[in-house]
Amino acid sequence: MTTCVVTGGAGFLGSHLCEKLLAEGHRVICLDNLETGSLENIAHIRDEKFEFRHTDITEYVDIPEPVDFVYHLASPASPIDYLRLPLHTLKVGSLGTNHMLGVAKWKRARFLIASTSEVYGDPKVHPQREDYWGHVNPIGPRGVYDEAKRYAEALTMAYHRQQGVDTAIVRIFNTYGPRMRPHDGRAIPTFLRQALQDRPLTVFGEGSQTRSFCYVDDLIRGIVSLAESDVHTPVNIGNPDEFTLLELAKSVIEVTDSRSEIVFEALPTDDPQQRRPDIGRARDLLGWEPTIKLDEGLRRTIDQSGVERLVGAGD
Repeated sequence: MTTCVVTGGAGFLGSHLCEKLLAEGHRVICLDNLETGSLENIAHIRDEKFEFRHTDITEYVDIPEPVDFVYHLASPASPIDYLRLPLHTLKVGSLGTNHMLGVAKWKRARFLIASTSEVYGDPKVHPQREDYWGHVNPIGPRGVYDEAKRYAEALTMAYHRQQGVDTAIVRIFNTYGPRMRPHDGRAIPTFLRQALQDRPLTVFGEGSQTRSFCYVDDLIRGIVSLAESDVHTPVNIGNPDEFTLLELAKSVIEVTDSRSEIVFEALPTDDPQQRRPDIGRARDLLGWEPTIKLDEGLRRTIDQSGVERLVGAGD
């Protein structure tokens, strides 16, 4: 039986990854300091092959047992979180990545770092390809997240080239699904929360900025495929179907049969105007592409989450 370590395993993506790995017969060690994750996300997991360890990976990490895969997903990921925790975000990207690469090195494990489409910044190339170096503002309010991920990628490749660590880099594009926090500031949980309460949907700017939304099941399938491959250079995993935020708001209203109106607010600083992955490498190297369309994914999110959780009751 192979053993997988998942950092950030009690978070939105991490909890879904833990489920997927357990379903495939792996043993899973879930590490999380619960700064942005929640025990609620993993409370339903009843499997003797699963173990949760309350751990801050910016400090020393000791894992005595053999390890086959390290999935490093830990990081504040929403603007609300990394603006609230700027230093911690940088430390997770630097110290945390270094510690987990060290674990992978000594355990001779395959290491996968969850990077982000934010490494492309406000892109001047569309759609974004892995050979595009990006257009990032390192000192803007989003810089703590963008640069933490860019540094983590550089550190990962340094360990691969100098130390011989078996590494992989996945660049994750906008993802949604059950267990997203309703107040995390991102578009889909915000729109769903507002629409389900018949409140106005807040669209930033004119709503013409675009995003590509990948349902979480598709994304996790791509992450595992990459980890189990022999690919070392970055691979985009996301849905290439592109929507304006205004189109997204209208889709949410339609799916929820809401009476909400759409209102417009000022555009945040350094908000990217275009987001769409080129997934050619994922198709060619992994045989991967998403299968779940936006309307279906939104309905699954509502059905599997329940209205009470989506509107943030008890938050």
